[in-house]
Amino acid sequence: MVGIWGANFSVIKLALRDFPQVPFNALRLLLASAVFLIALAARRRSDDPAITRSDWIRLVVLGIVGHLLYQLCFLAGVARTSVANSSLIFGCTPVAVAILSTLAGHDRLTWPRWVGAALSLAGIYAVVGHRAELSATTLVGDLLVFGGMLCWSLYSVTAQPVLRRHSPMVVTGWSMAIGTAFYLTIAVVPMARTDWPSISAFSWLLMTASSLFALALAYMIWYTAVQRVGSARTSVYSNLTPVVAMIVAAIWLGETITRAQVLGALLIMCGIAVNRLAPVAR
Repeated sequence: MVGIWGANFSVIKLALRDFPQVPFNALRLLLASAVFLIALAARRRSDDPAITRSDWIRLVVLGIVGHLLYQLCFLAGVARTSVANSSLIFGCTPVAVAILSTLAGHDRLTWPRWVGAALSLAGIYAVVGHRAELSATTLVGDLLVFGGMLCWSLYSVTAQPVLRRHSPMVVTGWSMAIGTAFYLTIAVVPMARTDWPSISAFSWLLMTASSLFALALAYMIWYTAVQRVGSARTSVYSNLTPVVAMIVAAIWLGETITRAQVLGALLIMCGIAVNRLAPVAR
């Protein structure tokens, strides 16, 4: 999952040279949702637990928070602030998930996990934060990215109760399909105004890869991990994403890697190791 999401930054950066932002994301969500719904229909068995009314309510909430609001905040925020700022803000995800998970009663976190989160956050700052800056021109973007980070954290924590009854494919597939339906109501006008013939075949290929891997496959991995080890522990691994993004961008886009970024990568891995070894009380 981390490898896919890390590479996805470069994929999106290249694809958005041709694609408008909202239509690009609408097509990604539409394709990934179709894959999930086909897979759900193909694997449906008579002994599968029924989706109750309370489950549907939770799936609608997950679709709105984790797919509609998160995607809108993320794309709009990144467009209005720097990559350094947005990466640093999303580095706070494990801390936000840990707090929300504790408040929800899913986990009772021990002090080594807070130490691990702090190490990872320090590593995030070393990787991208030394270039981050707060100004009036980026404040709106920073707030939008922060809102997206909170949406993703809520998405991860809120899913845990329904994951006790249903598989990650069911939860991810239906929540994404519901979120996509809401997203398309917003995207229909920008899509109608898009100059589709001007989009290159390579950008279409990048959009397809981003949809199938970064949305369909990576979301399945994320929810499988949330189901098996909890949202707090799973979220710590997402701190590796900027490290992978940095390496992929250096190889693919020719961006340079500094000593501070190497130090940050080591701190992030130390933080993940501390969280991996520390016990969690449920």
